[in-house]
Amino acid sequence: MTSGGPAGERTIFRISFHILLFLAALFTGIGPVCGQEPLEVVVTGIQGELLENVRAALTPPPGLVTGDTVNLPWLELFAADTPERVREALEPFGYYDARVESSLQRGEKASYRLLVTVYPGAPVKIGELIVRLRGPGRDDGSLRELVDAFPLRKGDILNHSSYEKGKDLLKARAVEMGYLDAEFPIHEIRVSRGERSARIILELETGTRYRFGDTTFNGAPQYPDRFLGRYLEYEKGEFFSPRKLGQTQINLGSSERFTGVVATADRDKAQDSAMPVRIDLTPLPRRRLRPGVGYGTDTGARGSIRYKDVNLFLLGHELNAELKVSQRLQGFAVAYTVPGYRDINSSLGLQVNLQREETSTYTNRLAALEGSWNLSLERGRLLTFYAKSQWEEYTVGAQTSSALLVLPGIRFSLRDFDSPIRPTRGYRFTIEARGTHQFLGSSTGILQGIADIHAIVPLPWRFSLIGRAKTGLSLQNEPLKELPASLRFFAGGDRSVRGYGFQSLGPRDSTGTVIGGKNLLTTSIELERALFTNWGVAAFLDAGNAFDSLTRFRLYKGAGLGVRYYTPIGAIQLDLARQIGVEDPAFRIHFNVGLEL
Repeated sequence: MTSGGPAGERTIFRISFHILLFLAALFTGIGPVCGQEPLEVVVTGIQGELLENVRAALTPPPGLVTGDTVNLPWLELFAADTPERVREALEPFGYYDARVESSLQRGEKASYRLLVTVYPGAPVKIGELIVRLRGPGRDDGSLRELVDAFPLRKGDILNHSSYEKGKDLLKARAVEMGYLDAEFPIHEIRVSRGERSARIILELETGTRYRFGDTTFNGAPQYPDRFLGRYLEYEKGEFFSPRKLGQTQINLGSSERFTGVVATADRDKAQDSAMPVRIDLTPLPRRRLRPGVGYGTDTGARGSIRYKDVNLFLLGHELNAELKVSQRLQGFAVAYTVPGYRDINSSLGLQVNLQREETSTYTNRLAALEGSWNLSLERGRLLTFYAKSQWEEYTVGAQTSSALLVLPGIRFSLRDFDSPIRPTRGYRFTIEARGTHQFLGSSTGILQGIADIHAIVPLPWRFSLIGRAKTGLSLQNEPLKELPASLRFFAGGDRSVRGYGFQSLGPRDSTGTVIGGKNLLTTSIELERALFTNWGVAAFLDAGNAFDSLTRFRLYKGAGLGVRYYTPIGAIQLDLARQIGVEDPAFRIHFNVGLEL
């Protein structure tokens, strides 16, 4: 970058000034001049970003002001240098002929006041702008778009910040697209002070566009390369992308199989633009036994023991066995997962589940065998096909019965949050359809649809708007009493309508006991304000109920305040909710650990 100013004289002056500042500090540091107030710097004549940059340039150096003490000889040298500092602070915004007047006065409210008056003058404008591409990527459409959208135009005021922003964005895009050798052999700004005009020439040489070559895994021979390949965000022969290489490292690091992951692309070993990738892995033990404890208002005190083998048969298959015990739920589950080699979300699974649950509205015991196929559709989309065979014995109200179900279903989910621990934006959407019929061997016929959405929208001043809604619909060819408790809908509780007990809302029988409904609708809106690093406070309004028909639908509401504390294992949530629109409304405390995403 060049300009018409005497750069050499300016550099000599700056060096001399700093030497004088050093000598002033050295010889006057023992006996500084004391005043009642610190130094005040007053700048007039400019505003906006010009004023901000000038104020930053006139920030007193450390040692000039200490508490209420001002070093006067040092201050006088600083004041003498003020006009030059101001002129240099204005040049990045195109003002090269500014006139600056400064004076040092004893202020009424400050020991010293440095008065600075700025006359910026006419700005330098761009008379000629040339931005072009050279090399193999000169005709690349994505790079051409950035050239055409360069933040400066002919006739604009010369702004160095906009120039650097456009320059950096152009190179960053080139590198992200695989032009790793991209550089600017020509990058000039020529300023004519007399004509108040600037000529910009910027030329990007893209160089070779690299592709992903062979990927080599090192340090984890117990995992097959085909299995490790499912964590790759790229395919061999695809144009190289630093972002995809970084995401591959994140995928492997988040797999709970490795304690160290380093992914490196070796440009020096590239052949015919194909760049090999080396991934060094430090594996974790394949078998783990983890106890767990917790508490939730819905579940009461809870504990669990989980056994996990993440490399069964040395094929990357998973075996999970978990024993869960709480005041309301006891269960044992074993799941076997065969990973798909397409990507990290595709898999086949088989699960056995034994469970007993007792709530204020029902008691049930069930045994289930479920097979599933998870098919990743990329970008957070997951399609799941499943089939479940389930026997259930249940008591709901005065009714005790049992049911045998063969229940196939399909589930589609879409998920995108910016953080799994403390998200500030994102959403999750799930829609599911399941059903059975007597000709499948089931004791009842039913078709159900379930939709669930959870969204977080960031707001100014560290606020977040959190919304969620869930709805369910059932179509039966038998009376409701033939529907097992696990397929009925209930509302109320930590994740439903706060202010009411867990699954305490829904249609009632002749004795007034909640027996659950065929349909469900619950909504919630919450305003959260982040505090400090890990804390937050929230205000919320929940509404909803389970019902059999819209003509008999009653909306229950609850509102309240809550406190959040975010930990590496999820959010600790404490809410105080009050019932709304009911006789003799009650308060209820909800406490839970973990964030449902």
